[in-house]
Amino acid sequence: MRLSAVLDSTVLVSAFLTPGGAADALVDYAKAGCFACPLAEDILAETARMLLETPRIRQRYPYADADVHDYLQGLRQAALLVSDLPHLSGAVRDPNDDMILACAVGASASHVVTRDDDLLSLDTYEGITIITPEAFLMLLWSAG
Repeated sequence: MRLSAVLDSTVLVSAFLTPGGAADALVDYAKAGCFACPLAEDILAETARMLLETPRIRQRYPYADADVHDYLQGLRQAALLVSDLPHLSGAVRDPNDDMILACAVGASASHVVTRDDDLLSLDTYEGITIITPEAFLMLLWSAG
């Protein structure tokens, strides 16, 4: 079975802000085709909002809006964009996380990769394993 993982917006933001980190490595592996990376426009929009509109992030990290747009365009090219998402409601304590699970279910993904405690507390959802970026990297490395 080929690995496929939905990267949530916290992982995508971390990849942008922390070059060389675990999340950045996952984005690089996705771009290289080492695993299928389904994403939904809602996840990309949330990533854009966080990077462009969160004052504490903008104050701490110097980058141009154009850098964010280029990054998101690169993600769109590397990802399998999922548009026909099932309706999920109340699957997670935080309703904003339902879109992550809906994308994973809609794409029949094997994993959700996140640092979000609400998602991680589930461990699995409808047969989809929910793990951290570091744990997914270990899976990729062990799969060769």
